[in-house]
Amino acid sequence: MNDLKNPVRHNSIELEYHFNQPPHKVWRAVSTPELRENWLPKEALASPEAISVVHGEEVRYRLRDDTPPFLESTVTFRVSPNATGGTSLRIIHELDDERLRETNKAVANNNGLPVMRAA
Repeated sequence: MNDLKNPVRHNSIELEYHFNQPPHKVWRAVSTPELRENWLPKEALASPEAISVVHGEEVRYRLRDDTPPFLESTVTFRVSPNATGGTSLRIIHELDDERLRETNKAVANNNGLPVMRAA
C-alpha cells in the first residue's frame, strides 16, 4: 500500500489504495469469504452474500451497524490494474439506510424563498 486518497461525499467515504500485488490477488481478498473474513467479519454484514458482483472488477456488500439504531450501508470494492503493474483498490462506503431517505425529504417550511401570488 503506497497511496491513499480520501474524498468525502455526503453520506459516503471513498478510499483508494495502491498495491504492488496483481489484481487477481486483491480480488481474491475482497471476494472470497474465508479471506474477506480476516478484515471484514461476517458479523458486520447484513447478509453473508454479496449483493452484486462483476467478476474481477467489483463486489458490493450490505453492512449493518451492531449498535442502535442499526443503520444499514453498502461497501463497494473496485479492483483495477494500475500503471505500475499492481492494483488500485477503491473502497466506497455509502450510508443508504431506508430510514434516512425518509428524513431527507423536504419539509413544508424549508426556509426557502417565499412564493408570492399575484392578486
